[in-house]
Formats: sequence, structure tokens, C-alpha cells
Amino acid sequence: MGAALPELPEVEVTRLGIAPSLRDRRVIAVSLRAPSLRYPLPPDLPARLMAQRLRGISRRGKYLLFDFVGGHLLIHLGMSGSLRLLDAATPPGRHDHVDLVFGPTGKAVTLRLRDPRRFGAMLWIEGDPMAHPLLAVLGIEPLTEAFDPRWLKASLSGLKAAIKPVLMDGHRVVGIGNIYASESLFRAGIDPRTPAGRVSLKRLERLVPAIKATLAAAIEAGGSSLRDFIHSDGSSGYFQQQYFVYGRTGEACRVCGRAIRELRQGQRASFYCPGCQK
Repeated sequence: MGAALPELPEVEVTRLGIAPSLRDRRVIAVSLRAPSLRYPLPPDLPARLMAQRLRGISRRGKYLLFDFVGGHLLIHLGMSGSLRLLDAATPPGRHDHVDLVFGPTGKAVTLRLRDPRRFGAMLWIEGDPMAHPLLAVLGIEPLTEAFDPRWLKASLSGLKAAIKPVLMDGHRVVGIGNIYASESLFRAGIDPRTPAGRVSLKRLERLVPAIKATLAAAIEAGGSSLRDFIHSDGSSGYFQQQYFVYGRTGEACRVCGRAIRELRQGQRASFYCPGCQK
């Protein structure tokens, strides 16, 4: 069963896959083969990027930030996007909308954005990228030390909404999508329907490490093989082989043997074990 879009682990896997090959290289060509994705592609992007040196690639939530000397290129993969590293001579396919070619000329490599649904984004930012409207509203990063049980307890205080959709709110915590919210709540033994404000600090002391461990395991496994997601080298992730509950409706729980159940929360499917999650 696939997810709707790449989540934090898939985006981080993409970053880890492309950054070592591109760092400190200069752009020698840019090809735009579509006028827009989710937003219009900057028509002056080729001129802005030409000869720019890439200092590094970072991630904020599900966004990738390419740090050039003259500014930042912000990329979001949307629902179906992927970034591939290819030989510069590889011809583009129907859904290959943007090429960034990095030199030197004799050893050029192409970073190709493929996005069949064109829900992704590519924007140029000058100045502080964290002040950009798309990034300024994002919540805390779950893999940082700042994301701890006491911070989460304070953030959830008084909330009557169920814990799972609250975890998926990117204005509160970034990058915990449907798969990883379901899996983290299972690891912590928390029913996804529990009102967020009623989850005790003791239970959050299980949940926070569960979230970090789930995301780290997914990154280590190369992410999940989503319907449209592929790695920068064309391979797939295999974290879905480790799922405890996601997409396993009716199957036996790997821990207690009870049948995994499915319910709808906020238009999304949730999966849980009635024996392990209370």
C-alpha cells in the first residue's frame, strides 16, 4: 500500500543521495520544460543559477534548500516528484520538467526533477530562506533535541483533537505524515483516537523516542516505496517491510496477534492494534 506523497524520510533520503555528488559544483546549464509546477517556475532561473556554486543542501520539513552563493533554490517534491542524478546526455522523458546540469564540463552530471502530477515546487529565494512564507509557518523538526516530551506536552495542552491528526499538523511538528504517525503511535502503545491534550507526560516520554526511532529507521531503510517515489539513483526504499500497522488491516499484529484495525481520521486512513494501543 503506497502513501500519497513523499514524507520526511523520503525527502531526507533524497538529500543524502544527491548532496555528496553536487556539493561545491557549479551550474553549467539549466533547462525548464514546463511553465509551472504548483507555482510558476521562475523564468529567469537559468540566468540566476548559471555559474553559481552549490555550497550544500539542507532540509526543512519536506522542503529541500539548495544553498548557492547568490541565494537558495527551494524544492518541494509534491505528491509525485523525484530528483534523479543522471548522465548529462540522458534524454528527458515526458514528465521530466527541470534539469540542473553541474560541471565541470568533462564530468557533468544532471539533477533532473520528474513530477508527473506537477504538484511540486521550485522557487528562488534571496535573503533568509527561513523567512519565506512557505517555511516561516513550519513547526518543530522532530529529529532535533528541541523536540522532547516536555515541549510536546506543552504544545498539546488543552487540545481535544485526536493525537494522530495533531501529530500530522505541519504547523506544530513537521514531517510526521500518515505512515510514520501510525507506526510511531503503535510503537508507543497509544490509541490514535486519544485526545491529544489527555496524553500524559509519561506516555509522551514513550511517544517522542518512538517518533525519532521510526523516522530514523525509515531513513536507514531508504524510506518507503511510495507509488511514485524513487531515489536519486532510481532505486526504492524498503521501510514498508517493517510496518507494524500501516496498510495491514485484518492482518495479525506482529506483537500480540490481534487483528490490525483501520479507521478514518481527517479523511485519512489510520491503522492500529486494539491489543497493543490503549
